[in-house]
Amino acid sequence: MKEHAKELKAAARRNPRTAKADAEQEVLAKIAEMEPADRALAERVHALVRAAAPGLTPKLWYGMPAYAKDGKVLCFFQCAQKFKSRYATLGFSDVATLDDDTMWPTTFALTTLTPTTEARITALLTTATA
Repeated sequence: MKEHAKELKAAARRNPRTAKADAEQEVLAKIAEMEPADRALAERVHALVRAAAPGLTPKLWYGMPAYAKDGKVLCFFQCAQKFKSRYATLGFSDVATLDDDTMWPTTFALTTLTPTTEARITALLTTATA
């Protein structure tokens, strides 16, 4: 919660002309602070999001990289190290509208990124931003 409060204060102080670039730099700086395994995943996820959904705005969300559509977080990355978990996760909020039947996954565990995994993430992003 403390990280989220800092993020809100920083966003309020940003110059509107440079806000997007500043937010992206904050995301890249947070990724650079991660442990090597998490950093590698986060860097690749960032590149996939920027390529598949260039309209999304990078931002920090509770201290983790996230990507927003119209100001609302659509997807986010959580590193394993910070949460003392076995794996990192890529999650989608309800903004993503990935609704499929009466139950569907919204968070995915990531251990490595293969071409198949990257294709699946790209497909999810394409559906989520449509």
